[in-house]
Amino acid sequence: MASTGARLRPGRFLPPDPRAKTPYRLTPQMVFRIGILGFLVLVAFAILFIRLWALQVLSGTQHLQAAENNQLRTLRIEAARGPIRDCCGRVIVDNAGATAIRVYPSDLPDNGAYGELKRLAQILRVPLVDITKQIEEHKGDPVTPVTVKEVASEAEVQFLRERNAEFPGVVVEDTSVRRYPFGDLAPQLLGHVGEIAPEQLKGQHVYRAGDRIGQGGIEAAFDKFLRGQTGFASLRVDSLGRPTSRAIRDADPVSGHGLKLTLDAKLQRAAQAALVEGIERAVANDNWNANAGAIVALDPRDGAIRAMASFPTFDPEVFVKPGKRKDLQQLLNEKTAAASNYPALNRVTSGLYPPGSTFKPVTALAAMQEHILAPYDSIQCTGQVTLFKQRFNNWNPFVDEPMTLPTALAESCDTYFYELGKRFYQLPPERGQPLQIWATRFGFGKPTGLDAGLEGSGLVPTFKWKKDTFTAEIDRIWKPGDSIQLAIGQKDLQVTPLQMARFYALVANGGKLVTPHVVQAVQQGNARSGPSGQPLTLRRFSPPPQEIAIDRAALDVVRDGLYQATHSTNGTSAGIFGHFPVAIAGKTGTAERSITVGDYTFLMDTSWWCGYGPADKAELVVCAVIENGGFGGEAAAPAALRVFESYFNEEAGLVQPDKTD
Repeated sequence: MASTGARLRPGRFLPPDPRAKTPYRLTPQMVFRIGILGFLVLVAFAILFIRLWALQVLSGTQHLQAAENNQLRTLRIEAARGPIRDCCGRVIVDNAGATAIRVYPSDLPDNGAYGELKRLAQILRVPLVDITKQIEEHKGDPVTPVTVKEVASEAEVQFLRERNAEFPGVVVEDTSVRRYPFGDLAPQLLGHVGEIAPEQLKGQHVYRAGDRIGQGGIEAAFDKFLRGQTGFASLRVDSLGRPTSRAIRDADPVSGHGLKLTLDAKLQRAAQAALVEGIERAVANDNWNANAGAIVALDPRDGAIRAMASFPTFDPEVFVKPGKRKDLQQLLNEKTAAASNYPALNRVTSGLYPPGSTFKPVTALAAMQEHILAPYDSIQCTGQVTLFKQRFNNWNPFVDEPMTLPTALAESCDTYFYELGKRFYQLPPERGQPLQIWATRFGFGKPTGLDAGLEGSGLVPTFKWKKDTFTAEIDRIWKPGDSIQLAIGQKDLQVTPLQMARFYALVANGGKLVTPHVVQAVQQGNARSGPSGQPLTLRRFSPPPQEIAIDRAALDVVRDGLYQATHSTNGTSAGIFGHFPVAIAGKTGTAERSITVGDYTFLMDTSWWCGYGPADKAELVVCAVIENGGFGGEAAAPAALRVFESYFNEEAGLVQPDKTD
């Protein structure tokens, strides 16, 4: 019994456990481990206690403020964009008040968001897929509102305001949209305003998702001046994002600056009407596929653009009027835009065409500069000529007489310039390709430097270009026909109407290559200064012309030829300009271009005319192009005359022109 009691003495063994074969022994090692565990538990509780004390006592005020801020929403208040005026101060773009409907994705209910958006789409007559697509694009920034409708009707606004509780996350906000007092005046040049695209946000720190910025043309190129400074306001909301107080302005928006253009709204309107008339003339002359064109008018002294017309065109209000949403979709959709012949394309700056005979003055100047032609050398002009065993035809098959350069330009003799093309081809290899070099100096093959909108570079074909472009060995070789066709502005040569106008400005001003520009000055918003009431000018734009080292005598000979083209008996546009009260000088052009209609390919003639006036002291250069319009004297020349009539406030009786190049 004594031994049994000894085994049960407390402190030597743990209580017996029927699941264990032997009792647990409380060893010093186990006591040490239990002590460490208890210490760690005490430390953990001490840390939690200290952290809780810090949050509640030391940082209590800070977190209280953060909690209150979670109930506040910062609103960005878009600044009114600056107005755009023409050179005479006429407002051609300004702002009109509107009410926008926006959705805050973060405030949409967890359950029923789709049903709410579907109902909203029905009320606003906006496709549901457009709303969901926008929200999906902004899913990385759920606190930025998505604009569902930029210009809501009064009935729509009233309906949503009365049922605010039924549409959590939907807000009605006052805004402004662009207004176009002159309607469809130069929409391709002006551009429009739209919400910034995700790809435009990358790599920049100026704009935020949801911002409306200039898209294309002047609106985009001068957005930093036009858009102004965004304002901010604070708005207290409940847990569902519904406002519980009025918004408090923290910073007022600052309106953007205005722009004064070199554009003349009156002349622009005349140019657009002339373009339509030129196309109608072309169709009346059996050029059934004439359906597009461009006219540009600029000051040859400084490059200021006075008119820039492109057809087909569109009404810029498609970007701001909900009722024209269908027209906007047709404008932006590639398939429907192609069916309408790309009305948003600015053909003055991005239309690429072979220039035909309007390029002949380039060839003439280059030939005289390279001393392969004397100004009054006679070259036989014939109906056709055979060079390098290949026959080349003249546009006039009946001519057979010697001509000097002025006469060859006036009558647009192709065989005269074929001979110049042959002479360029036969130059020693060490001379390179001087015709292409001079064409590049005159501004071809590269953008003109226009200050608004995208530009096409065009193409001046060279040895290297052919070698790099084609794969077949025969096509990679520069052949005699390449030089001969280039001399009359055909084959692979591609130019824009603006490049041609810039070159004719160089001829008119005595050898200065101007930089075309359409913005004249930045003005202080709507502020007025002085008794004249004109806006205060902050900055002026007047890019200096580039002096081209060219023989003045050579220029005089070319100018003589261009004057004879509009005034001599056989001048190709004398019937159009010969009786106009102001002396005009210029050149027609008829350029062959292949077009595809369905399964068939046709060769169609692009109608050109480029020139300036007055001939002795030019104030205006006009370049007109009618796609598939036939001979230059049939469509383009009469269209250009209408622009001169408007500029000089003179009229000329138009007769049916002859079919001249």
